[in-house]
Amino acid sequence: MVNESVRVAVIQAASIIMDLDATLEKAVNLIKQAGEKGAKIVVFPEAFIPAYPRGLSFGTIIGSRSEDGRKDWYRYWENSIPVPGEATEKLGEAAREAGVYLVMGVIERDSESSGGTLYCSVIFIGPDGSLLGKHRKLKPTAAERIVWGEGDGSTLPVFDTPYGKIGALICWENYMPLARAAMYAQGVQLYIAPTADSRESWQSTIRHIAMEGRCFVLSSNQYVTKDMYPQDLACYDDLKSAPEVMCNGGSAIVGPLGEYVAEPVWGKEDMIIAELDMKQIAYSQFDFDPVGHYSRPDVFKLIVNNKKQESIEWRK
Repeated sequence: MVNESVRVAVIQAASIIMDLDATLEKAVNLIKQAGEKGAKIVVFPEAFIPAYPRGLSFGTIIGSRSEDGRKDWYRYWENSIPVPGEATEKLGEAAREAGVYLVMGVIERDSESSGGTLYCSVIFIGPDGSLLGKHRKLKPTAAERIVWGEGDGSTLPVFDTPYGKIGALICWENYMPLARAAMYAQGVQLYIAPTADSRESWQSTIRHIAMEGRCFVLSSNQYVTKDMYPQDLACYDDLKSAPEVMCNGGSAIVGPLGEYVAEPVWGKEDMIIAELDMKQIAYSQFDFDPVGHYSRPDVFKLIVNNKKQESIEWRK
C-alpha cells in the first residue's frame, strides 16, 4: 500500500570540487537538514560526489593526452568512490539517522575488475541505511566519455518504497526514448532525473517525461561558480575563458500532468521541499497510461538486456 502523500527534498548544491571528504561532510549535513524538515526522500544532483568536472579537458585532444591531464585525472579518480565502500556506509548512516530514502549522484570507481574505470552513477540508500542498489549512466555525453565508462542493462532498477516506485536516469540518457520506456515498464512513480544541464530546454524535457510517464519527476542540479574550483588543478588554465557562473541550477519538481509542483530554482544553492500527492498519478492515468491502456503491445515490443556485460568471461 503506497502512502497517499510524501514529503521530498531536492538538493541544489555544489560539490566541494575534487575533495571527497569535504563533499561527504556537506552531503551528510544536507541530509540531516532535509530529515529535520520532514523529508522522506532526498535527491542529490548528478556526480555530486566528488564533482561534475565541467570545463575541464583533462589535457585531452584527439590523438594525445597530456601529463598534466593525467594528474587531474588521477585526482578525480582518487576522490571517486567504490560502491559499496566506506563512503556509501557514511551516507547510509546519515540516511538512517534522518530516516530517509537517499538518491545520490556519485562518480563510482570500478571495484569489480581492474579498478581503473569511473562510472557516473546514482546510488539508492534506504532509511535503514542499507545500499539498495545503483544505476550506471548508460551513455556518457560527448567529452564525458573521456572520463566515464558506460553502464549496462544490469543497473536499471526501480525500487518499491512505501511512497511509490523509485527509479532514475541521469541527465541526457533521459533523451533515450527506450531507456525511458524501460523505466515506465517497471511502473516508476517517482522518476529521479539528476542532471548537469541548466538550460531552459531541460525544463521542457522533465515536463515531457512527467506527462509521458504519468509520474512525478524530481530533477536535481548543482549551482556552481568558477571560484569553487581548486586553483591548484594541473589544467586550471582550461577555465580561463569560463563564465563566473558555471552551472546556474534549475532544479525542479514536476507532477504527472506536466505542471510544476516546485518551480525551477536559479542562481543559488537551495533545498526544494515539497509534498507530493500520490493520488495525482492515478488521476493522470485516467486518460493516458504509457504501459497500460494507451500501449499497443501487439504492435510494439521493448526488449531489455538486463544481463551484466563482462569484458572478459572466464570459462572453466
